[in-house]
Amino acid sequence: MVDLQISKNNSETLCKLQYQYFTPPKGEIWCSAAWDSILCWPPISSSTTSKQRCPLDNGVDTSKFAERRCSVNGSWEGRGKFGEQDSPNGWTNYTPCFTPEMLMLIRKLYAGTKDAAKLRLEIAEATRTLEFVGLSISLAALVISLTIFCRFRSLRNTRTRIHKNLFVAMVIQVLIRLTLYIDQALLKSSVYGPKQGINNTPILCEASYVLLEYARTAMFMWMFVEGFFLHNMVTVSVFHQASYYRIYRLIGWGLPIVMTSGWALVTALNYHPSKCWWGYNLSVYFWILEGPRMAIILLNFLFLLNIVRVLVVKLRQSHSSEIEQAGKAVRAAVVLLPLLGITNLVSMTSAPLDKTFWFGMWSYTTHFMTSFQGLFISTLYCFLNGEVRLAVKKSISVYLSLRTAEPNNQRRSTLGASQPPQLISGKLK
Repeated sequence: MVDLQISKNNSETLCKLQYQYFTPPKGEIWCSAAWDSILCWPPISSSTTSKQRCPLDNGVDTSKFAERRCSVNGSWEGRGKFGEQDSPNGWTNYTPCFTPEMLMLIRKLYAGTKDAAKLRLEIAEATRTLEFVGLSISLAALVISLTIFCRFRSLRNTRTRIHKNLFVAMVIQVLIRLTLYIDQALLKSSVYGPKQGINNTPILCEASYVLLEYARTAMFMWMFVEGFFLHNMVTVSVFHQASYYRIYRLIGWGLPIVMTSGWALVTALNYHPSKCWWGYNLSVYFWILEGPRMAIILLNFLFLLNIVRVLVVKLRQSHSSEIEQAGKAVRAAVVLLPLLGITNLVSMTSAPLDKTFWFGMWSYTTHFMTSFQGLFISTLYCFLNGEVRLAVKKSISVYLSLRTAEPNNQRRSTLGASQPPQLISGKLK
């Protein structure tokens, strides 16, 4: 019965068929049934208002009601303040349906002229393409880096293990983002049916975003571990790297479970009954995750400042190989941690939707930096790392020497086989 009602409310033909035999009471004026491309509205008497539950859609609160009014003359009322006259089809007021976050976005996006709003939408489309390209390149770079770290035994130390965990967290995040973006693109291009895809599948859609936020939180936690590890390596005189690794794993993978579970529970209980928690990142509950993430960025900056201070002092006092080695490990972090910190801080700020130029600047900058994060991290922690390059060079040289040695061995065996046996002291030799 529910499925039948849904199908009726989503088809103009079925809407007309549903009320084709309706005749208004004698002597009364009624508005006829109408289809507004979203909902089917039944006939109602003049000077009355009809209400229906808001449809399930992005940024729509399904506990609220959409409404339309029948005028005195039996025509559906138009959007009067814009000068639209009453008409057989009329106008449906969906404004009460929108969540506060959606209303805020609409007001900012359509502030000013229609051309400005159109340009902002074009910017949003272009940055989505940029983001897709950046995420794809980052995924390739991260997978290559993980393969290198797992392939060479000489790279199996605590610092590299921390790098690997950070990379895994980023790979999970990138894969989920790409999956969601591809799903949205297929839905938009009508490859799917109207009710197909992740975005239209309850529980699966919410679970996808919960897993995405878990991976993102894990990435922040492993960034914190990176900073904490370097800080201890430089500042603590006796630092047992391996003994702390279990604690690092607990911080990197365990704490995000607690944080994300808490956020998901609060959001599920208190957020608007909106499709797939649309706009959850604009709600106050999202600060359950964003607050600790921001704190981690600030902590890493403090770690970095203290690391640089201690290194400068130690280098003035001594130029031992141990201090120089620590300095090499810190160089990448000095570039990377501020880069990631500033990028993530900027992405946490709300987009200036009401100002086209600044919205464009904000969109292109943040989407470029966030989508190419994986490439930046792979480049600094793997591709430009001295230990990694040395291990790769050794592997290549061994491979090439084996390749050159193989034909020589084959040539010797061929020559040996072609020589006739010689009789020495009555024996074949």
